[in-house]
This record gives sequence, structure tokens and C-alpha cells, in this order.
Amino acid sequence: MNVGGDGTSQSPLAKRIAVAVVGGAITLAGLAMIVLPGPAIVVIPLGLSILATEFPWARRYLTKCRIAAARWKDKIISRAKRRRSARKSTGPSVAARSLGAPSRAYAGRRGRRDGPRD
Repeated sequence: MNVGGDGTSQSPLAKRIAVAVVGGAITLAGLAMIVLPGPAIVVIPLGLSILATEFPWARRYLTKCRIAAARWKDKIISRAKRRRSARKSTGPSVAARSLGAPSRAYAGRRGRRDGPRD
């Protein structure tokens, strides 16, 4: 085993094993967090990024995760924009009805008229 001038081990096999153990443990913990409480969405890519330093297959999965995250972000932003525009288009009539003011259609079906009674 080669030892560098700073006293660290230079063995590529030892580094690869350490990365596999640490990255694998973090990734497995993230997968468990899918059904258990915890931030699986954060932990799984963290474990994959550790594994990706040594393994090409992990780099491919990490790339797929980044693409999926970008799609989810775009989908969430477009939904928020649609909801915001829908709220703007409904105007005060919906707000008035939600506060208990009767609409003309509802009052008309019950046989009443809006306005003063004689």
C-alpha cells in the first residue's frame, strides 16, 4: 500500500470500498425513507453523488435524478402559474359568494328576487 507524503493511503481499492460502503449506506437509508419518515428526496441523491465519484452507473442514475427533478420543478411552477391566473380571473364574485352573499342564480331558483320587496 502506498502512503503519500501527508500520511494518507493512496490505495484505489481502499478508496473505492470506502466510497461504496458510505455511499451505499446513505442511498439505502434514503430508499428506506421513502416509506419511513425522512427526507428521501434529499438523501437518495446525496448517496448517489457519493457513489458517482467512483462508479459510472451511479453517475448515470444521478443524471436521471437531476432530469426528473427539473421536470418536477417545471411542472410545479406551471401549476402554480395556472392557479394564480385562475384566481385572478374569478374576481370578487367568488369572494362575495364564499362570504355568504347569495348569487342571482341561487336566489332566482328559490323564487326570490334581488332588490327591495313590495
